[in-house]
Amino acid sequence: MKNSIIELTNKLISIPSTTESPQLLSEVLNVAKKGLENYSVEKFSKDGIPSLLFYNTKSRPKKFKVILDAHFDVVPGKDYQYKPYEKDGKLYGRGAFDMKAAAAVEVLVFKEIANKLKYPVALQLVTDEEVGGFKGAKYQLQKGVKTDFIIAGEGTNFGVNNKSKGIIWAKVKTKGKTGHGAYLWNGDNAIWKMKKFIDNIEKAFPVPKKEEWRTSLNLAKIETTNQTFNKIPDDCIASIDIRYIPEDAKTIQKKLKKLVPAGAEIDIMEYEPSHFTAENDFYVNKLRQATKKVTGKLPPVISKHGASDVRHYTDAGMAGVTFGPVGVGLHTDNEWVDIKSLDEYYQILKHFLLCL
Repeated sequence: MKNSIIELTNKLISIPSTTESPQLLSEVLNVAKKGLENYSVEKFSKDGIPSLLFYNTKSRPKKFKVILDAHFDVVPGKDYQYKPYEKDGKLYGRGAFDMKAAAAVEVLVFKEIANKLKYPVALQLVTDEEVGGFKGAKYQLQKGVKTDFIIAGEGTNFGVNNKSKGIIWAKVKTKGKTGHGAYLWNGDNAIWKMKKFIDNIEKAFPVPKKEEWRTSLNLAKIETTNQTFNKIPDDCIASIDIRYIPEDAKTIQKKLKKLVPAGAEIDIMEYEPSHFTAENDFYVNKLRQATKKVTGKLPPVISKHGASDVRHYTDAGMAGVTFGPVGVGLHTDNEWVDIKSLDEYYQILKHFLLCL
């Protein structure tokens, strides 16, 4: 099976399937779906972004027991990264770890055993996870695709990721009064007003010295329309990026608004849910036991700072995790996946599905 996994992964990596190239998104899906002709398939498209849903029943059930989710879009890379190669037991290339190798495994596992299962299972292939998943996984969800449990094959080094941070992107705006820079008493500086907000968020969300599982805030940008030295600025905008833990989901917006000084305005640009599934969930336990059977070690339940498509499903009340093979360097110039772990990943998913 290892050779089949590597062969399919190499074909997938060789296609620079970024969301800026819709034609290549369709091309990579066409490669992935070969050999799945014996399964039912639904084709989805929103704003030119394609996705597929394969399942082992004649018609789509009201709810699947399990969905295997795989995204085939990648962040842009350098030309050489689309020429995969092996070295020291590792497979290198753009998307090797995030997540074309895991996607290849999901496709091959589904192809082999889905028709042997006595319950409804689906394979969800999407092409926009790197830009939010709104036109792939979330669109399918909006079209009625439901499940008891979803696994997205993001690289986790076999950790079972049951919770991830949510996202808030916001702009805070302050207004002042223009005036000559030499006559400060005639104006009202909007940047000094913004400093009050910056002082507040620095105190409420101190920059972590090391990795911590807590809500964090990045001050991404400060801007004003003022372009000269001798003018008092009458406007200022601060752009912030908050990554909040599931434990803060019900309080984070209220806390943020309290930090905005009087007279300033806040505009929430994006508000994406956090991802949470209970550690003692039935499917989480089954997946951990399947991993132990294959690797000999009970995998940890882990938290991740980045988001995935799983959040769309857990936000709708369904359970799910990200779970994938061993690797390093997602979104970097030195991205690789451990080849041995791909064969183990295949066996884990197979055992998990057969034992439900």
